[in-house]
Amino acid sequence: MNNKLQAIKYMFFDILSAALAWTAFYVYRKEAVESLKFGYTIDVHFDSNFYYALLVIPTFWVTLYALAGNYRNVYRRHRLMELGQTLFMSFIGVTVIFFTLILDDEIPNYKSYYDSFLILFLIHFGLFFCERIILTSITVKKIHNRKIGFNTILVGGSTTAIEIYEEINSIEYSLGNKFVGYVSMNGYDQQLSERGLTHLGKFPQLKDIVLEYKVEEVIIAIDSSEHKNIGSILNHLEDLPVDVKIVPNMYDIMAGTVKMTSIFGTPLIRIDQELMATWERSLKRIFDITASLCSLVLLMPLYLIIAILVKVSSKGPIFFNQERIGLHKKPFMIHKFRTMYIGAESQGPQLSSAGDPRITKIGRFLRKTRLDEIPQFYNVLIGDMSIVGPRPERQFFINQIVQRAPHYVHLHKVKPGITSWGQVKYGYAENVDQMVQRLKFDLLYIENMSIALDVKIMFYTILIILRGKGK
Repeated sequence: MNNKLQAIKYMFFDILSAALAWTAFYVYRKEAVESLKFGYTIDVHFDSNFYYALLVIPTFWVTLYALAGNYRNVYRRHRLMELGQTLFMSFIGVTVIFFTLILDDEIPNYKSYYDSFLILFLIHFGLFFCERIILTSITVKKIHNRKIGFNTILVGGSTTAIEIYEEINSIEYSLGNKFVGYVSMNGYDQQLSERGLTHLGKFPQLKDIVLEYKVEEVIIAIDSSEHKNIGSILNHLEDLPVDVKIVPNMYDIMAGTVKMTSIFGTPLIRIDQELMATWERSLKRIFDITASLCSLVLLMPLYLIIAILVKVSSKGPIFFNQERIGLHKKPFMIHKFRTMYIGAESQGPQLSSAGDPRITKIGRFLRKTRLDEIPQFYNVLIGDMSIVGPRPERQFFINQIVQRAPHYVHLHKVKPGITSWGQVKYGYAENVDQMVQRLKFDLLYIENMSIALDVKIMFYTILIILRGKGK
């Protein structure tokens, strides 16, 4: 399977549909609206404005669909999804076009506005839905006929794994699972091997196996007595681009955590790796770029004042640069205004505390108001950080935290932030215990990520700054 090629197919036909839709609407405007306005038939003439729009309109639609994530996981799309997303995106896009390009047109009567909006919507939706349903139907048919499949492994070797394996393989219309083998939790299980499934290794080797066999889907099929191991399995799969599904027990079904997407599919709990909807993630990044640019420009006088205060208050550089661990465990250099005396960590990495003698007088003020963090808007601008996200830590302290809280690795699923839920609640951590305590709120943030939650955290951060109650 070639995901990029398939995405390009969708983009090509989206561009073609957008061009045809705009051309048909242009003809409608000439022959219906303008003819009614002037009282005689208007000849259709394709002027320079039409050709200019013919470049801009398809670009707009492809960009809109890309921001909404419609070109990601193209082999995982289904027809009901196409209907819902095309309806929604058509309404959003047509509304934008209507208010930017059509609302200023001279019309014979006010009803023409409603007619124009409806006609453009119907033309656009009709063309887009037709081409997308054809492309998706072709893909779905190939999946059902087992011509296309997603490399899948089972984790487990017990009766549960055997039942799931046989049930999925017995389905007449395949859901796309192409089993490459199984990973045992404890010992080697002969029963799955006897059914033709290759034993790839044991649980500690899971991450290497996923990478080696280019696995796209992992089904955790362990007995109820082993459910305590699910957390460890998920930690091993952290940062890997795989779909993870878990065989539920009856409690999970009764609790409503099992969501079915196929009538004939096996009931499984899908661990959603997408923490935010694609459009929200795109909007978050757009906001990060816009806000960081504005902050770097508008706060320039404040930067200069703080730089002078830092420089005259103690010897040393204005900025403090330090390596931190970011998204997908990638190291980056964080930038802050220096708040400590030079040589503050001559005895090795240390966390600051209340009344820490290493902190300068101006540094104490900067920490209370969080103004020492504002150079990190540069980190946000270049993509190392976000405005809201878990605070990045040094590898030295991460190693200590992971020993006590292995689930810390989940924080690397998102970009670290200038401010966070844990930061708002606890401020700077003074020891590893407080880091672990703050971890709970960072995990809650990750599992509930949304634009609304970001706004709320930023609001409380501003209150802390204005009140000078940071620590």
